[in-house]
Amino acid sequence: MNKINREKRTVRLMIRLYCLHKLKEKNMPEEYQQLADYACRRLDRCRFGEKKTACRKCPVHCYAPAQREKIRSVMRWSGPRMLFYAPLEAIRHMINR
Repeated sequence: MNKINREKRTVRLMIRLYCLHKLKEKNMPEEYQQLADYACRRLDRCRFGEKKTACRKCPVHCYAPAQREKIRSVMRWSGPRMLFYAPLEAIRHMINR
């Protein structure tokens, strides 16, 4: 699996964890589904491709301000909890940053 697809899978997992455990929603609300789709579209269009760094370290911020704030809060909450809910994904994500 290439880096972009792995990043897409990770971001969708993080959003799913946020919705399930923080928002207490069994199904992902429409706004978070749109956020996941938006993040995947941004990853597809990343100018750095397979050589990309973590988005927060990137010199080019391709997210719109509203989506950037929302994804930032999702990742801030989900990131530390990934070790409990998806340990292999969390370790891969930390290594490949």
